[in-house]
Amino acid sequence: MPEVVGLSDWKTLMDEESRKKLEGVANSHVEEIVGKYAGLCKPDKIIVLDGSEKDLAFVRQQATAKGEETPLKIKGHTVHFDGYYDQGREAKNTRVLLPKGQKLSKSINTIDKEEGLKEVLGFLEDSMKGKDMLVAFFCLGPNNSKFSIPSLQLTDSYYVLHSESILYRQGYEEFKSLKGSDDFFHFVHSAGELDARKNTKNIDKRRIYIDLEEERVFTVNNQYAGNSVGLKKLALRLAISKANKEDWLCEHMFVMGAKPADESKKRVTYFTGAFPSACGKTSTAMIPGQSIIGDDIAYIKKGDDGRAYAANVEQGIFGIIQDINPVDDPVIYRALTTERELIMSNILVKDGVPFWLGMGKDFPDSGTNFAGEWKKDMAGPDGKPVLPAHKNARYTIRISELENVDPKSDDPAGVPVSGIIYGGRDSDTSPPVLESLSWSHGVFIGAAVESETTAAKIGAEGVRVHDPMANMDFLVIPLGKYIENHLKFGDDLDVCPKIFATNYFLKEDGKFLNEKVDKKVWLMWMEGRIHGEYEAIETPIGFIPKHEDIKALFQKVFKKDYSKEQYDKEFSIRITKLVERLDRIEAIYAVEEGVPEVFHKHVKQQKERLLALKKEKGKDVVKPSEL
Repeated sequence: MPEVVGLSDWKTLMDEESRKKLEGVANSHVEEIVGKYAGLCKPDKIIVLDGSEKDLAFVRQQATAKGEETPLKIKGHTVHFDGYYDQGREAKNTRVLLPKGQKLSKSINTIDKEEGLKEVLGFLEDSMKGKDMLVAFFCLGPNNSKFSIPSLQLTDSYYVLHSESILYRQGYEEFKSLKGSDDFFHFVHSAGELDARKNTKNIDKRRIYIDLEEERVFTVNNQYAGNSVGLKKLALRLAISKANKEDWLCEHMFVMGAKPADESKKRVTYFTGAFPSACGKTSTAMIPGQSIIGDDIAYIKKGDDGRAYAANVEQGIFGIIQDINPVDDPVIYRALTTERELIMSNILVKDGVPFWLGMGKDFPDSGTNFAGEWKKDMAGPDGKPVLPAHKNARYTIRISELENVDPKSDDPAGVPVSGIIYGGRDSDTSPPVLESLSWSHGVFIGAAVESETTAAKIGAEGVRVHDPMANMDFLVIPLGKYIENHLKFGDDLDVCPKIFATNYFLKEDGKFLNEKVDKKVWLMWMEGRIHGEYEAIETPIGFIPKHEDIKALFQKVFKKDYSKEQYDKEFSIRITKLVERLDRIEAIYAVEEGVPEVFHKHVKQQKERLLALKKEKGKDVVKPSEL
């Protein structure tokens, strides 16, 4: 299907320096893409960037000169505001372009490829008139490694490019090493027509369309980075598709290094972890005394030694800033309040000083925020009260700026994965930590992850939302195939990582049984289990810790007691609740095609084990000491 005819004279839109940079990658596929979308979007200029310090400084300068960012009081800090109605990921209009005759899981948002292309290319037409088309080269994963995926970005937003230069490694040299190959991702973005505040005007025409066949993404009429920064969650979808074809895993996971509670043991044990929103992902990755490699997306591949190795796709963090304060998040808070290059978005600014929700400071009565000039108790254009800062306000920072960065964060070989953690959220069912019975049982645990809604979210409280591997929002392959790939990946390894599950949210009489910091003890137990230092109690749902081990860890880590009574409350097996959960999971997967039989066997076997335990003990809640 013909899409776009490039301008025959598009190279006249570049100066000599840009032409030399483009010619320097010696790739006809890159030139074809640039020419094609120059013809469609019709920019005034095309500026090619090679990731040099000079070019990065130019992008920073232009981001403020064009009014997309404003300097803050602290040196190196800037603020960007997205439009009032452009404050989060666009779910409705983020779709996979689906060729005729193909189908995906019902939960995946799709549009007929021909129809979708016609629409999005129509919105991109003339979208860069009066603006610059920026052409930049990035690398997903560490440079010059088996994890590297070269990625080409076309955009008319200096803010987008500034964000990507913080979040991702430069890839100009990666494109040179392609030697003319078309084995790269590409992304076309335009913020579209802008208003006086330099915000997207035509939000009703906001579209994010993902083309798995051509490994490309189109995104138009938006600025919020979750929609406009193609290399993040949009590239995650492309990489999941690529991993599916090449027998590796692309996961919505942090990568971190854990150190043992006994500081005399000089070792670092690497974990990856997948947690749905509001289940403790970032706080786990940032546990004091541990090291971080990445907080969001991991590529996992088999190493030459038969073990699993993980690499952080990114070199930065695009994090939610709400509730970051010096008590709960001291490392990040210090980074956000000292000199360095960083971008904040959709916060409140007064006299160059930033304010965000939950930072532990009083707000001024007026300032500038995502709604414009803000005053206390004002209403927005939709009539709703406007908070001083948005709940989804963000910060963009390099991980290397954090004092707890792991020394192997950019290692081309990645790091050996010894443990995988799947976090969920429920108030009355699962224990705080457990270990799977096997690799396939661990895949089952990941595929059965649930997150319980809270009062802070729209909708009914206490509803369990199924989120397999915390990756459901980004899956672009059938769920059954996704699970099958995980099982096969483990079968191909000589040594599988241990798989664990966590739940930090058990309650009694409406109060949490855990304290926020207790997750460090659960991590220390997992780390010790990997090294054979702790025995465990086998239960129908997995291995759980012994009281004496957890008690000793609480003493060593926090110098506080952990009573047998507390242990029994947290680690008892709640049979009826667990069976109800299995029933929910069974119903969900009953309508999915191609789910491996071993998954259904785990559902059946776990239910049988639980009901046999109930019959044997004659009770619904069984304490660990009774197992």
